Amino acid sequence: MEALRIYVADDHSVVVAGVRAILQRAHPPMKVVATADSGEALLGLLEGGRCDVLVTDFAMPQRQGRGQDGLRMLQSLRRDYPQLRIVVLTVIDNPSILRAMLELGVHGLVGKISAMEDLAHAIAAVNAGRGYVSADLQAKLDTDADMPTLAGLSAREAEVVRLFADGMSVSEIAQRLHRSVKTISHQKTDAMRKLGIENHSQLYAYARDHGLKP
Repeated sequence: MEALRIYVADDHSVVVAGVRAILQRAHPPMKVVATADSGEALLGLLEGGRCDVLVTDFAMPQRQGRGQDGLRMLQSLRRDYPQLRIVVLTVIDNPSILRAMLELGVHGLVGKISAMEDLAHAIAAVNAGRGYVSADLQAKLDTDADMPTLAGLSAREAEVVRLFADGMSVSEIAQRLHRSVKTISHQKTDAMRKLGIENHSQLYAYARDHGLKP
């Protein structure tokens, strides 16, 4: 049986090594044929080769300004490579962002912290045309109705909070997401209002505690 060809996009070498180790003993056979550590590198792989399944982190660094990350990256991948099977391997566990990923057409979601062993199952499932969400992330989605604070934050607002908590300014976020500074400022303000947050220290703490900050 020919091994499934897997691309892995993650800027943490220990994660890539862990994925390789897991897939080496997987059934059906799976082989990591190429890796990328940035949005630009991922685009280069997809433009120059073929894989059966892409395993990618949600938050990817930009080296030269050409790549993307987060929801915008996933949206671009679904538009430019509609046949590509995508599994997102992530520490993000905010229900709004997880749901937005699924709505964009991501086939699999696997939690990076507690469910790495689910990865081979996720790859096999999406390669066969099925969806897959690891148990830890499914639990977040299932309990979302009991978490009005998180449910009230839109995916775009949550992504602005994530990038702001990563140290980016409003202007930098606007450039990254191709939105106006005014729009980003409003989305950050609206997110803080919805969350009952009064200052940036509280916003950083919220991002850390709710899986918005890697």
